[in-house]
Order: sequence, then C-alpha cells, then structure tokens
Amino acid sequence: MYPNLYYAFKDIFGVELEGLKLVNSFGFFVALSFILSAWVLTLELKRKQNLGQFTYTEEKIMVGATASISELLINFLLGFVFGFKILGAFVIDSALNDPQSFILSTNGSWPFGILVGIVFAGLKWWEKNKQKLAKPEERVIRIWPHDRVGDIVLYAALFGFLGAKIFHNLENWNEFAKDPIGALISFSGLTFYGGLICAGAAIIYYARKRKISVIHLADAMAPTMMFAYAFGRIGCQVSGDGDWGIPNLNPKPFSWMPDWLWAYNYPHNVIGEGKLITGCEGPYCNELIPAVYPTPLYEIIACFLLFTVLWIYRKKLKVAGQLSGLYLILNGLERFFIEKIRVNTKYEALPFQPTQAELISFVMIVTGIVLMVKAKDWFGKSQIN
Repeated sequence: MYPNLYYAFKDIFGVELEGLKLVNSFGFFVALSFILSAWVLTLELKRKQNLGQFTYTEEKIMVGATASISELLINFLLGFVFGFKILGAFVIDSALNDPQSFILSTNGSWPFGILVGIVFAGLKWWEKNKQKLAKPEERVIRIWPHDRVGDIVLYAALFGFLGAKIFHNLENWNEFAKDPIGALISFSGLTFYGGLICAGAAIIYYARKRKISVIHLADAMAPTMMFAYAFGRIGCQVSGDGDWGIPNLNPKPFSWMPDWLWAYNYPHNVIGEGKLITGCEGPYCNELIPAVYPTPLYEIIACFLLFTVLWIYRKKLKVAGQLSGLYLILNGLERFFIEKIRVNTKYEALPFQPTQAELISFVMIVTGIVLMVKAKDWFGKSQIN
C-alpha cells in the first residue's frame, strides 16, 4: 500500500521526495477522478448540445476594469494559505512526519505565507492591468452548460465531501459521539451515498438556477458518475483506507487466480489497521491478519465495466431520463451485492440487519426501475431524436 505519493515514488522509482508526503494517495486519485470526470462530462454535454437538448444563457461581464480590492484580497489569501502551509511544511521541523496533523493544525510559516500572498495578489493585479481599457466595457456573452462544468464539479466536490462526512457519522454515531471534532475534520470516514445524495441535490439546485435542463444534465452525468466512482476507488485500494472486505478464509475458486485478487492483507495501510509487520519501522507498519476480500478492487473492475455499458447505451436509449434510471439500477445492484462481503456497520434493530448502503441502494434500484418505466410519460417532450 502507498499511504501517500512519497512511498509510491520510493517503491516504484527508487527516489525519496519528502514533499510528496503531503499528497495523500486517496486524495490524489479522488482529485484525478474529478478532473477526468469533468472531461467526460464536457464531452457528453457538448454532444447533447449538438442534439439540441441544451441552450445557452446570456450574462453580462465587465471587460477592461482593473483588479478590485476583493479580487486582490482573495488572491492574497489563497497565496497566504499556500505559503503558510505547503511551503511551510518544508521549513518546519517534523511537519512532513505527520502531514495530516500539520495541515489541520495552526502551525505554518508566516514569512512564506505573507510573501506568497503578496506574489499572488501582484500577479492578479498585473493580469488585470494588461487587459485594462481606457473605459471599461460591459459585454454580453453566451454561456452553454459545458462552460459550467467547473462550477458543477466544484459543487459535486464540496457538497459530496460534506454529505459523505454526514452520512458516515450517522452510520457510526458512537464513534462520532466520542470525538465529534476529530470525526468532522478527519480526512477518513466518507460514505459514497451520502456524497451522492448531497452533491446531487446541490447540482439540481445549481442547474435550476442556471436554467439547465435537469433531466438532460442527469443523463449526461450518469456515465460520468460511474466513471468517477470507479476511478476514485483506485485511491481506496492503493492507500488501504479501510474500505475493504470481510476476512476471506475460503480457498481460491480458480488456481490461476492471483492470491491478492482473492484475499489481500493490505500491508502498510494508511489507517494503521491490523498487526505490526515484522522488521518494519515507521508510521505505516500494519497489515491485516487474516487477509480480506479486496472489495475496492472488485468495485474498480465492476464500475469501469458498468461505465462502458452506460457509455454505449447513452446513444441507444431515446427517452430522456432512462439513462439516469439505468444508472440508478446498475449502481444500486453493484453496491447492494458488494455490501455482502464488505466491512460495514449494520442496523441491528431492523429486519435482516441491513447496512446503510444496502438500504439506499435498494431505494436506488426501485427508483431506477420506476424512472425507466415512467420516463416517457414524465419527460416525453424531452425525447431524444
């Protein structure tokens, strides 16, 4: 396992770059998933735009004005945070030994923070000054949905993280009650469906506000979300963040199957779970005994395949909303069945002791079926030609 990129580069390339300790492997792959998903979503929105399913809105912008005080202040603050924390990590003793604690602490480099803040503000002033006109002009520009992908991704990231934390803490209330602050600010402990629900609600609000067809946007995001989930799970597998399966003591069903594909012990996992590895020194020296089902790996494979299915059927399903329904069904089925071998909190008071994800995935499957059946009645006017 590679808790952060320092260990990955050390193992793969044989180089030790201390600064890479700041880059958590899970966060790195989640960030990549957002970037690549933004590209996928842009492609699909442009395709739908060409089919006439989206239209533009007009907005007024001011051209040729100098940088405002608020713009300079925002850029100074961004630069200050970068210098105070990121550059500060390289000059403060022991900061890189525990990057997460350092990032969440009040420690940092004030000189670097102020210096980089001034540089950022100065660059903003210089950029705006180059475009300055003798008399600033107000212009009207056309904004298409694909021009707003950056905003959509930002909404998905912010509200997705918020929802993932909320649902995780609801599912693990006893742990939250013991240390509420620690549970809220910790980088670990995220529930996908919580993120999906909150991000979905935020994006619907944003789409309505920007006069974007919600159902066509949902169809465009269906394959995008499956892709993002599959890619994000790479971070879970690489870092060993605890999203693994239950112990697997069963014999391999096929002799040709690699051991790590059937049961894996996640050595050097990022959360320090399991028994100490003999001879290992450092912060990440644990492995799981016995080995467990590598469920993140199974989900990576399954969801990339399901993404392919959605990508193919996005042109075959002619009624708006049906692709969204298919996504809900496929996502729900995948998660419902993987829960059977995942480590999770069960609701003992309910019949069959389901997990939170099983309950939500069941609702998603039913909702998806209803949506596929009723899409023509509900969105007939939005039928795809």
